[in-house]
Amino acid sequence: MSQRAGEEQQLTEVPLGWRARLRQVGPGMMAAATGVGAGDLVATMVAGSRYGYTLLWAVIVGTIFKVALAEAVGRWHLTSGQTILAGWRSLGKTVLVYFGAYAVVWGFVYGATAMSASALPLNALFPGLSVRYWAIICGLIGFALVWFGRYALIEKIMTIFVGIMFVTVVGTAILVAPNLLDAADGLVPRLPSGSFVYVMGLIGGVGGTITMAAYGYWTMAKGWRSPKWLPMMRLDNTVGYITTAIFVLAMLVVGAELLFGQDVISGDAGLLMLGDILANDYGQWARIPFLIGFFAVSFTSLIGVWNGVSLLFADWWRTWRLPSGAADSADDYDRKAGERSPAFRAYVLWLTFPPMALLFLDRPFQLTVTYGVLGALFMPFLAGTLLVLLNSRRVPNEARSRWMSNGLLTICLVLFAYLAVNEIIGLFE
Repeated sequence: MSQRAGEEQQLTEVPLGWRARLRQVGPGMMAAATGVGAGDLVATMVAGSRYGYTLLWAVIVGTIFKVALAEAVGRWHLTSGQTILAGWRSLGKTVLVYFGAYAVVWGFVYGATAMSASALPLNALFPGLSVRYWAIICGLIGFALVWFGRYALIEKIMTIFVGIMFVTVVGTAILVAPNLLDAADGLVPRLPSGSFVYVMGLIGGVGGTITMAAYGYWTMAKGWRSPKWLPMMRLDNTVGYITTAIFVLAMLVVGAELLFGQDVISGDAGLLMLGDILANDYGQWARIPFLIGFFAVSFTSLIGVWNGVSLLFADWWRTWRLPSGAADSADDYDRKAGERSPAFRAYVLWLTFPPMALLFLDRPFQLTVTYGVLGALFMPFLAGTLLVLLNSRRVPNEARSRWMSNGLLTICLVLFAYLAVNEIIGLFE
């Protein structure tokens, strides 16, 4: 307890100067890196293989929207004196019911998905062990890191993996020698025939998951607890999502230069296909670093979800049990939730062990359908509730959203609602 108090004491003053502030960057990097998984890289690679650099602008637009969403989450935590779950509780218990149902179903299916994605590159590097058992090993390692570690350790590990991602993924893009003139031309918004779905996917997929709602909890764990941290939070958030945008742009470059006109395998196996193409064109020395980067991308998502969504669930459980009309504050969260709480540990267990059963099933179809419906509805839910909360008396007048934030959040709401409807329609076709 004294160690934690000491850590928070060190962060009572906002660092001055851009160098000192850059040294404090962390929560934004965690949120952005967690939100970009192997599936996002494959989708970007496919877009590049079909349309070259033409859709590069969509990645930039998607980054701007995610920066706006994460900034709104962070601003709520720093200015309201409450957590995002407390804000949702003020909107009615139906909102809490939705989030609780979403977290349980999503966590069960995502647990197996994250473990499998982390296992694929390891199996390609070390084929003596099947994907199934590599997945179990990845899940157990992630479980141990989150169960026994704390935020400071998780942030350091994530930072190391982000560095690996940067060197390998961006290095691969440099290796294939991008055409800078074509890339610059891709900054002009255009919609080639048949590209609308890909544009929507690129805009919606740049680090956009439930972990965006976890951002505020990571800022609290960092020791940022008042409005004076708003400039630091905004810098942290922007750096994180710009870094993520560079990863995604790198995969678009790879798709445009190395795979243009080819049919790319869907799913995470598409990244393994790219590894084989790199080996054929440049040798094993190019394939191995890329597979290491593939693992880093997948495993950062696993660790970030195991920690961040477990924090969300722990606070959901705390908030759900509050008596009707009871006051709530971030101080109450500190006493009853967080990384040491039983609810946090219960959700870490839920993410790790029950989903291992899915690793032994071929097609858990019905559960996947339910997950797809709930998952598609989360981002418009987040954008819509932030619009309400940050324009209400729940935050001081000077912290309420202005025209730019409201405009971006409204566009996010409309965009993600469209994506959700499209996802739901697609499930029944």
